[in-house]
Amino acid sequence: MRSRALALVFAAAALAAFAGATFFVKTSEQRIASVRVRARAFYVAVREATTNVAEFDTERTVTSLATLRAIATSDSARASVDQAAIATASFTDIAPVLEQLDSARTAEQQAADHEEAGVRKAEASALAAAGAFGAIMIVLLAVVRPKSHTVVEVPSVQSETETPPATQAQPSGSTLRVISELCTNLGRVSDVEELQTLIAKTSDLMDARGLIVWMNVPGATELRPALSHGYPKEMVSRLPPLARSADNAVARALRTAQLQIVLARPGVSDGAVVAPLLTSSGCVGAISAEVRGGGETTDTVQALAAIVAAQMANVLHATPQSHEPRATGTSGI
Repeated sequence: MRSRALALVFAAAALAAFAGATFFVKTSEQRIASVRVRARAFYVAVREATTNVAEFDTERTVTSLATLRAIATSDSARASVDQAAIATASFTDIAPVLEQLDSARTAEQQAADHEEAGVRKAEASALAAAGAFGAIMIVLLAVVRPKSHTVVEVPSVQSETETPPATQAQPSGSTLRVISELCTNLGRVSDVEELQTLIAKTSDLMDARGLIVWMNVPGATELRPALSHGYPKEMVSRLPPLARSADNAVARALRTAQLQIVLARPGVSDGAVVAPLLTSSGCVGAISAEVRGGGETTDTVQALAAIVAAQMANVLHATPQSHEPRATGTSGI
């Protein structure tokens, strides 16, 4: 529930950021349009003043210059208009007046361009900030998004000793090295004792209360435990065979060849991860791990289960004749 509420907050924050940026850009575009209108009006007024000067119309020239000074937005443009007004005291030479009018037009255009560039820069900054904020919110949404898994029941087993839930560890370089060593050792395993040791190490890495390797019995429609760790041997030997058609995570992993997740029920049972054992000839079994502390939802535990299952499938499938004694529990596994 908390994750769902946080997800809604992050989504609302991202939408608000984009809405704010959109409103800012819309307002800025209106400001740019106003700047262009003023620049155009000043240009038209300069042309009118130029015409009056060329016609030596002193009265209309003075009026035009007064209008120009009133609508000028930059100090440089106003200074040039003032210089043009001084030059109109004598119309014996109109060149200085026309030169100052051109300077005023250039100064006003430059001021308009500078203001528009500033507004465009502010727009870009607002959009970039909204995009960055939205990206952060998306990342946070991915982190807090509730994971939806199909919850199915598996045979519930308890270990010999109860231990409190362990703190869920984050993946690190050392963890990756241990996983790589485990996979290498699985590829080199030569007997059941070595394989049992590696099963125990896999269980420890996943912080599992217990782990069982279920194998498909050749010619049958059932799964039986071939290897285990964390559970009493007598209990494992008494586990009934699982039908491939059963409605539980182990059978579902075998039928669908996909990782299955069983979510923990606080105060009732731990969660579980079930990874199928896939070979070139199909799915030959599954690994089920009863994980402490809600670790079944972490990417690290799920990835580890899938990696170990892939390695172990090749090991177990390479010597199928060695599975049947272990399936009955006669070898002590």
